Amino acid sequence: MNKYLIEICANSVLSGIRAQEGGAGRIELCAGIPEGGTTPSYGEIAVAREKLSIRLHVIIRPRSGDFLYSPLEIDTMVRDIEMCRRLGVDGVVFGCLTPYGKIDMDVCRYLAAAAGGMSLTFHRAFDVCDRPFEALEQIIELGFDRILTSGQEMSAWQGASLIAELVKRAAGRIIIMPGCGVNERNIVRLRDVTGACEFHMSARETVASPMIYRNERVSMGGEVRISEFSNDITSSARVRDSLAALSEV
Repeated sequence: MNKYLIEICANSVLSGIRAQEGGAGRIELCAGIPEGGTTPSYGEIAVAREKLSIRLHVIIRPRSGDFLYSPLEIDTMVRDIEMCRRLGVDGVVFGCLTPYGKIDMDVCRYLAAAAGGMSLTFHRAFDVCDRPFEALEQIIELGFDRILTSGQEMSAWQGASLIAELVKRAAGRIIIMPGCGVNERNIVRLRDVTGACEFHMSARETVASPMIYRNERVSMGGEVRISEFSNDITSSARVRDSLAALSEV
């Protein structure tokens, strides 16, 4: 049995299904991937829970941008967490900071209480917090099960030295999960450098849209040009290749 776990950041139910087919151990379901991930819809979560037999975690992030939330946004996050709990989701993923880049202990504790017994992941808000080692201890105190981090750099490989130190200081009290830029080509190096056992990746490939008629003069994003005739879907093969690489001595 492989002692390593791959969590796939799934941008759709289909990506989740492909990840499961490839052997992923867990899904983090997200909308708004170009914005860093936002909470998916009720329908997306419900269908994912029906179709997936592996563990399903859902990001709780009401908007893009920073991680300083207003009372209205916190109320929204609580409602989304309660929805996830009713749908049988296994875990939720969130993170809240103060204006000074500290872990917002009060808000995180409030959201954790709403989650009941669901697994808790502190997401990449950690990567923009002040004093990461102090934050590590606070997140452990709050009862989180893992921290998703790129080591406060643009990619997990660039932040590998900090990730390794976090793994060392965590000493088994919490899981440190590298994420951002993790792929089948660098996952073994990340494992060897950091000592991590869980890895967060997307493993997506671009799939052409079946649309035949295309009016390419119009962009649904206005001035923000994105490809509207292709979709990024998790590749089962890329997940399998990543797991195979980890299983090799």
